[in-house]
Amino acid sequence: MPRILLIAATTGYQTRSFAAATARVNAEMTLATDRCHILEDPWQDRAIPIRFENPHESAEFLAQTVRDLKIDGIAAVADRPTLIAALTAEKLGLPWHPPHAAAACRDKHKMRELFAKAGLLIPPHEKIPIETDPIAPPFPCVLKPLGLSGSRGVIRADNHREFIAAFERIRRIIDQNESHIQVEQYIPGREFALEGLMTYGALHTLAIFDKPDRLEGPFFEETLYITPSREPTAVQQAIEDTTRRAVMALGLYHGPIHAEMRVNDTGVYMLEIAARPIGGLCSRALRCDDITLEELIVMHALGTMPKRLERASPASGVMMIPVPRAGVFEYASGVENAQAIAGIDDVVITAKRGETLVPLPEGSSYPGFIFATGPSPEFVENALRRAHHELHFHTVSTLPVIP
Repeated sequence: MPRILLIAATTGYQTRSFAAATARVNAEMTLATDRCHILEDPWQDRAIPIRFENPHESAEFLAQTVRDLKIDGIAAVADRPTLIAALTAEKLGLPWHPPHAAAACRDKHKMRELFAKAGLLIPPHEKIPIETDPIAPPFPCVLKPLGLSGSRGVIRADNHREFIAAFERIRRIIDQNESHIQVEQYIPGREFALEGLMTYGALHTLAIFDKPDRLEGPFFEETLYITPSREPTAVQQAIEDTTRRAVMALGLYHGPIHAEMRVNDTGVYMLEIAARPIGGLCSRALRCDDITLEELIVMHALGTMPKRLERASPASGVMMIPVPRAGVFEYASGVENAQAIAGIDDVVITAKRGETLVPLPEGSSYPGFIFATGPSPEFVENALRRAHHELHFHTVSTLPVIP
């Protein structure tokens, strides 16, 4: 039976989805994760313990550990494991994204430089040391941590006061290993995402998602993903062509990619590309020939993916439920009313009682997801918005810690 090596967090939503997908395609999965290496299999998943913060050491250990298991393919979930996956694949002789490409996807400044070299549209930008008195650029601008994902720490500033406040706020958010903050001109326009698979250097587009909410700041919390896109064919073609040039510029080669971009009258600006699939539970909004995205990725890694794929015909979408306010989550009401709305497939509340909800830019997770399908993108969007209106999140305020 073929075997895939999955590098992911033990408790992540997608880890369980990949385990189920692997079983459905009659394969076996070996999990490598950043669980405690001292406790004896605390999650009862026989996962190989590695350290996401030490990619080179982890890849060396992982390659030695699985060398006798006859691994046929490799996959990674979320951003942090992607470099380990690339290094491990290289050591095992498995096709995947090369290490330099996976590393570039984790560095917003490096990514911008490679895009510029390839002749892609990029905004004026600079990398500013954290330990400095920053000089404000022309406004409006956007400040970004180099290595964080999911809009965490991304803040728009329209004047000098907002710029200094944003800079100090990001200083408190970022990892201690980061030494710079990216500052770039704000790009106006409509935002989109493209989900795709690279097969030996060739891009296959699975879906283009519209993001109908206007993401103008000061923070950039993603909410709605709707597919198929309602944009004219010419715009969708420009998005796909720009993504193809961008993945070539980064050197991405074999495996899933998730790209995000903005479109305005000037053209398509690639915001960033990740060497991984779409995150969280959002993959449920995408099916091809009734095959889940996780199944596609497993089959692709094992070399058994169908040669022709057609996206499921109904329109579909997901709402990543925004954090309504900071506080300790107690419960959500209105779930049954939301689920009863025509077109709604599921409402999943992922927040647990007692969990602290943190909004952007400090936060990094959503309290839940809403999924819908229907005859048109407009129908799906309306269903998601109506369902969200029915939901109410009950929280209690957190008490300040007195030193």
